[in-house]
Parts: sequence; C-alpha cells; structure tokens
Amino acid sequence: MTKESTPVNGTMLQAFEWYVPAGGQHWKHLSSRVDKYAGIGITAMWLPPMCKASSPEGNGYDIYDVWDLGEFDQKGSRATKWGPREDLDALCRKAHSAGVDIYADAVLNHKAAADSLEKCMVVKNDPEDRTKVISDPFEINAWVGFDFPGRGDKYSAMKWHWHHFTGTDYDDNTKETAIYQILGDNKHWASEVDREKGNFDYLMFADIDHNHPEVREDLNKWGVWLARQLSLRGMRFDAVKHFSEEYLIEFIQNLKEHVRRDFFFVGEFWKDSLDDMNAYLDRMPDETCFSLFDAPLVYNFSEASQTPEFDLRKIFDNTLVKTRPMSAVTLVMNHDTQPHQALQQPVEGFFKPLAYAMILLRAEGYPCVFYGDLEGTSDPEGAEPPACGGQLPDLVLARTLYAYGEQNDYFDDANCLGWVRRGTWDRPDGCAVVLSNAEPGQQRMFVGEEHAGEVWTDVLGWEPNAATVGDDGFAEFSCPGTSVAVFVREDAPGRDRFSRSS
Repeated sequence: MTKESTPVNGTMLQAFEWYVPAGGQHWKHLSSRVDKYAGIGITAMWLPPMCKASSPEGNGYDIYDVWDLGEFDQKGSRATKWGPREDLDALCRKAHSAGVDIYADAVLNHKAAADSLEKCMVVKNDPEDRTKVISDPFEINAWVGFDFPGRGDKYSAMKWHWHHFTGTDYDDNTKETAIYQILGDNKHWASEVDREKGNFDYLMFADIDHNHPEVREDLNKWGVWLARQLSLRGMRFDAVKHFSEEYLIEFIQNLKEHVRRDFFFVGEFWKDSLDDMNAYLDRMPDETCFSLFDAPLVYNFSEASQTPEFDLRKIFDNTLVKTRPMSAVTLVMNHDTQPHQALQQPVEGFFKPLAYAMILLRAEGYPCVFYGDLEGTSDPEGAEPPACGGQLPDLVLARTLYAYGEQNDYFDDANCLGWVRRGTWDRPDGCAVVLSNAEPGQQRMFVGEEHAGEVWTDVLGWEPNAATVGDDGFAEFSCPGTSVAVFVREDAPGRDRFSRSS
C-alpha cells in the first residue's frame, strides 16, 4: 500500500494592519510580496475588506457598497483605501499562481455612509440592555437610503431603504445619537446573537435586517459573485456575534451549493469566554466546517507577557485550541488588538517570539500571522518595527519545513516549556523547541534513537549551544532567557534558507 504524502502545513497571513497608509497602493504592495510570502510557507492571505467604504481612507469595516471593489467613483474615489479593482484582480491572480489561497473579509452586519435620509418610526433602547425600550414610538430622519449613484444597477439593482435595517444610531432631526430600533412589520432585533447587553444585534451604523427577503437574496448573490470573481478559497466573517447565526448558515450553505469547491470559513467572535465560543460552534452545522479566532489564547498571551511570575504550563488553559483544536484559528495580534485600537490587548515584544512559536510549531490549530508583526506597523502614535527581531519569517519557515508528526510535550517547568515534533515518513527531520519566560532554560527531550550522534542547532541563531543526540535518543536543548530556540539537525535540508543559518 502506498503511503499518503504529508501535506505542507497551512499558515494564514492577515495581510493588513489598521494603519496601512491610505492612497490605494496596498494591493500592489502585497503583489510585490506574494512570492516572498509563499517562499516561507504562507498558504493563504486574509485580505482586508475589499468593498467600498465610507471614505477613501476607510478600512472597509465602515462598509458602503459590497458590489464595488474599487471600480466605481463613489464616496470620494474610485479605488478603495487598498487600491483599484484591477490591482485587486492582479493580486489574486498572482497569489493563485504562487499557490497562495485568498480569503475575503465579509462585513455583513451593517452599512455606512448612506446616500439619503429617510423617515422611519423607532423606539429608543437602553444602550446597556437593548431588550429594554425607553421611549414611546416616534419618527426620526435617518441615514438609511442607499442608491449607489456611481455604480447604478451594475451587478445588482437593489437599493436599500429603511425597511432593510433593524436599527441605527443617529436622528438628523434632533442631531441626537442613540440606539434607535426601527419599527415595522416583522421587524425586530435578531434573536440568534450574543446576549451581551441583553441583545447584541446592534453594533454600529445602519444595522442590516437579515430577516428581510430582499436583503438575503442580494447578499447571497453577492457571496457567490465575489467568490467567482476572485476565485476565493475562504472567508473571514466580521462581527459574527452581532448578526443572525441562522442567516450566516444560509449564506455559507448557498455559497457552497453554487461555488463547488472547498472553502475555509472563520468568524470573528471576539469574547474572552470559551463557553460562549463553544456554544456558538455547537450551533453551526458540521458541513459549514466553521472556525473561530482563539480570542482567549490572545488574552493568555497578553497576561503572560505582562506577568513575570506567569506559569507557562497554564498558557493553553481555557483556550479554543486546547478544547477544540480543529475549530481554532490561533493568533498573537490582529488589527483590533494592536495598540490604540478598540480591543487593544498588548503582547510585549519579548514574548512575541514565544507566542509565535506556540502557534506555529505545535500540531494544534490553524495559525494566523499578523501583517503588523511581519512587516511592522505605521501607527502615527508610534510605529512599530517587525516583531521577533525581524525573524518572524524564520519561525514561519521552520513550521513549513520541520513542524510535522507526533508531538511530545515537556511541560514540567513553570517557566521553561519544551516539545518535540518527531517528523513523518516523508518529512523525517522534525524539530525540538525550547522557550523560557525567565532565566535561560533547558529541557532534556527525546527525539528518537534514529538520530543518535546527530548535532542539532537553533535555526534562529539565538541559542549558541548545540545539542548532541545520545544513543538513547535524548539530548539537552537550551534557550536564552526570555527567548526561544528551534533546534533541527545541523545539516537538515532547508537550513540555508534561514536568515541566520548556521
């Protein structure tokens, strides 16, 4: 019987950070980097929202028109912040030719920057408990009319009006901001949403009513159209705890029915509650193959990086990757948790190599590398250089070349963890990882008698001491203080590809 070959490890890149400069050059920049990303082992790129935003500087979460990918002169420009449609198409073609899948960021919760005001009846809701009505019904003048004058009817003839929304936050009559629940036949907040604030359907802007048949039809058609236009292999869904789970399931099933290829789906359910995340996944049908970003793991990384006495043996406690690894997208940082953002969750610089080693070099989870850590950020309040001393690409490459096979953990020390990946029949080299959040660390670990006499060294070049494997298959592996070392055989194939190859 022929053995099945071991597939290359998948690694996703979040291909943007919040402060990427406006000006429409990002698609071109990513195109210039695709071959480099593919060369270290990036297998998929999650692109930022590619649809027209409320302004040329908008990152796309302030979404205006899903059908405009930078093709029409609307909201101050033809291109999006990231670039014009033709540059997006060119990026997708280049990525596909390099073997890198494209994931789109789908913002289905709300719409922004309406073209006109419309009168509608509303009630005010208590902002801290949206199940409580705190006013009698009254009329407001709301920005909820979307005509898309720059696009017209191309791709979709649907125009959006007050009855396509469940709520908004501004009354142009009084110039008052509040949570206004729109009234009408069969109009109510979605019930299949997170229970924070009583009912967390409303998040921002004009909240889409996914119960409306015209809304469902248009968004379902858009998903199929987008997937075909860009040959998508996956989608990241923004703010899933704020809109109808039932509709999201319909959207995914419709997409899979009409675009017959394998898709990867991941939702942003950002909450430090493993129970709530597992309950959400339990409600998603198996055929959706749905994943969530492991927010609790990010909180653990943040706490560990700021707590000198943190017990590293607890780093995976109460995380999605520990309890449900097949549904966990692991990460260290993203555009919402980076400095000066709404969900800022600092992970100190010294700890990022440790954190990335824990998501890239272990068997569990699907790791997502943050563009800001790989390329640096452009935060006007304090730009940051690439993380890990610029050697994050080496950690990704180590995953691509060596992080395969059986995993043996050495988690007996509160401040020094180790593990070994034993390799597979067709990827036999494997690797040994040691990391410490305190003093220099050491772990005696078993790599196999078949490696007896071999000398293993750190591919990062941070640990100067080599490890010689004894006849019993064990070796002493060490790392510097508050650092990590990734050992492989000194003459293993691919060693010359690392930035500090030894």
